[in-house]
Amino acid sequence: LFEPKHFLFPFLAHALGTLAGAFLTARLAVTNHLRLALLIGVFFLIGGSVMVAMLPSPLWFSVVDLALAYLPMAWLGARLAGKKQ
Repeated sequence: LFEPKHFLFPFLAHALGTLAGAFLTARLAVTNHLRLALLIGVFFLIGGSVMVAMLPSPLWFSVVDLALAYLPMAWLGARLAGKKQ
């Protein structure tokens, strides 16, 4: 019974949580800002993969969530932190 609009907030929760975690990690890191931010993205990706395995959801949402909410947001968080390698 769910429509695509009902999946917007779960996607935003996953994407913005990853973005915030990666941003803070990159901001607080002394060295290896991008690497540590991407590590946060990998941890979130593992959690998202477990979520996909445990909870039923449409295939399109699982693919979009895993492909766009974790590693790209971690990379963006590192870039928004503004520190260079």
